[in-house]
Amino acid sequence: MKKKLKVAIGTDAFPPTTDGISSVAQNYANEINNKNLGEAVVITPKNPNQQDYKYNYEIFRYKSWWLPSTEGYSIGWPFKDELHQAIIDMNFDILHSHAPLATSYYFRRVVEKKPIPVVLTYHTKYEYDIDKRIPTKPLKDFAYHFLLNNINAADEVWVTSKGSVDSLRKIGYNGDYIVMPNGCDLPITDIPARQISVIKRKHCIPDDIPVFLYAGRMIWYKNINLIIDACKKLMDDGKNFKLIMLGFGADENEIKRYTKKQGIWDRIIWTGHILDRQKLQEYYSISDILLFPSTFDTNGLVVREAASCATPSLLIRYSCAAEGVTDGETGFLCMESAHSIASTLSKIMDNKELLSYVGKNAREKLYISWEDVIKKAYARYYKVIDDFNKKHVK
Repeated sequence: MKKKLKVAIGTDAFPPTTDGISSVAQNYANEINNKNLGEAVVITPKNPNQQDYKYNYEIFRYKSWWLPSTEGYSIGWPFKDELHQAIIDMNFDILHSHAPLATSYYFRRVVEKKPIPVVLTYHTKYEYDIDKRIPTKPLKDFAYHFLLNNINAADEVWVTSKGSVDSLRKIGYNGDYIVMPNGCDLPITDIPARQISVIKRKHCIPDDIPVFLYAGRMIWYKNINLIIDACKKLMDDGKNFKLIMLGFGADENEIKRYTKKQGIWDRIIWTGHILDRQKLQEYYSISDILLFPSTFDTNGLVVREAASCATPSLLIRYSCAAEGVTDGETGFLCMESAHSIASTLSKIMDNKELLSYVGKNAREKLYISWEDVIKKAYARYYKVIDDFNKKHVK
């Protein structure tokens, strides 16, 4: 029997900060600890609103700078030598970083003092934020160089979809990688019809009109403008529907203003961010289709979440989120335009039989649990450790 591993799960975002990577880190830690595979410790920046006592595993917080914002991100500051020794003293078998940012740099500093194998999972298309948020070329060059050095320092690089490799190459990484998809922490569920009726009554949704859902961060680069413009076209064509907008984010107020400008405000239900996972599934279940036109996301957790409730997704053809999806069988695909989204919805939104058929196929063929993902990832840890030890044998 192989020894149980002690794993450092490194993440720049962890609750109370909530985003996709935060969710992934939680699920890795939960599965490894709760299924008694080994011991996982989360390594993440300090946050003034942290409530780490809620977790049944260790969370090591290192120095950070706090940025007051809607999304509540802390900026890790991993430059003190005593921090590096603290990680060394924990005697980890492997370090697994989920972002090539501050925590990855932290791990680099640690392994300079004590060689420990490092895995890096590349989750996000970082060039979007670099090109949008960093004003000058020298600073952009510095950011790309910083990311690339952190990626190159890993002993093995994982991606969550084949499409995200393009982003890695834009950063400048030319090495090998393996695909390790993300899972879904929502169980396969059929929400009772009476509960669906309760939620619909709460929001005054008639039973006979289609319900669309967007779930995710309220940020323009998720292509939310395409959803709004497509809904505007459907409304102008006399189509009746409701659009549920579930989530929050930095551009939420601008997005709300834009829906008013487009005249579809009264067609939209704003739920805010929903942390209760059962309630989240209720919203997936009352929806006929998830609209997820993002070409930014490298995996799209929400597609699997929707599939857990047999709710199909409308995705952009050739996007990472659409990887493995067959049009008209396990999801619906369209081009990256409001016209294409509206045209596709117009054809399928009233076809309950087709939506049900595709939703059930999505649940059967797209859904993958975190339990299955972590079993695969944990087995790969041993391979990384073996390769590392062979390389470093004296």
